[in-house]
Amino acid sequence: MKTIADITPSVLAEFRRGTVIPAQPLALDANRNFSPVHQRALCRYYMDAGVGGIAVGVHSTQFEIRKKEIGLFESVLRQTSQFIDEWSIRTNRPILKVGGICGKTEQALYEAEFEAANGYDAGLLSLSAFAGDSVENMLEHCRKIAKVIPVIGFYLQPSVGGRILPYEFWQEFAKMDNVIAIKMAPFNRYCTLDVVRAVAESGRNITLYTGNDDNIAIDLLTEYRFGDRKIRIHGGLLGHWCCWTQKAVELLREIHALTDNNSPIPPELLTRAVEITDSNAAFFDPRNGFAGCIPGIHEVLHRQGLLPGIWCLNPAETLSPGQAEEITRVHDAYPHLHDDDFVRENLAKWLAD
Repeated sequence: MKTIADITPSVLAEFRRGTVIPAQPLALDANRNFSPVHQRALCRYYMDAGVGGIAVGVHSTQFEIRKKEIGLFESVLRQTSQFIDEWSIRTNRPILKVGGICGKTEQALYEAEFEAANGYDAGLLSLSAFAGDSVENMLEHCRKIAKVIPVIGFYLQPSVGGRILPYEFWQEFAKMDNVIAIKMAPFNRYCTLDVVRAVAESGRNITLYTGNDDNIAIDLLTEYRFGDRKIRIHGGLLGHWCCWTQKAVELLREIHALTDNNSPIPPELLTRAVEITDSNAAFFDPRNGFAGCIPGIHEVLHRQGLLPGIWCLNPAETLSPGQAEEITRVHDAYPHLHDDDFVRENLAKWLAD
């Protein structure tokens, strides 16, 4: 069993403080084969940008890697873990490694055990396979996984495979041992509030991370109060933050500086929050039910040279009509949000052996 106590103290402290954790995409070549060179380059990009962790095997990495006919789950997670370790040694900066965990209990236990054996510190636990199950069945599933690896709970929005989870679920989830954090990504203020209140009232040391790509800055700026209990969302584990990542790191540092000192929130930062949401709409394609969310992220990274193309394992998964133009619009409208210069200066190094 891997526990929270097994995590490197400096890595754990940074995670508790709140950090940027990009949900890493899957790098493919023109034949839709795994491209280790570009997967490694993405790891180096994120780490040099200042992230405190990387999540692999999650939605952005494409759930199809688990299909038997594709068979990429083990190789992608094993190699990515090695890429992170290699760059950590070269830069003398370890980070948190998060592996996605999916499926019913048998599959989820296998994935948790594989990740624990391959150097992952925590598992982001998806419950999308339990769409029709009872709350108690889901909780028992979570307890079993938490006996293998530290668990990050995951509230996934229904439009991409999640389900509405009642306050009582999160109330019981917060009582479990070996729960390190909860990522909230329901894209819904009421559902997010359920999680925050459940954790606040539990009194447990569970770190809250936003996955609400539509509300990133506001989630991080807000102090929640429930009677005499106060709590904050400290960082983000986000698909949105797997591109323009250096600016995401700068944003989080800026927000921490404000919240640490209880400083007034500048109006400009509220305006920037809306600009970030506008950018996310271009990347994630909500106007088409998020159909282009993974290709949209690929498009941004491809334009910077970090990916060789926008290919997905599913050939039908591509940009929606007009999405490329929307990405161009937000890129040009908000030059302060992208990190093109940073990538341009370092790309050759990240792609080198």
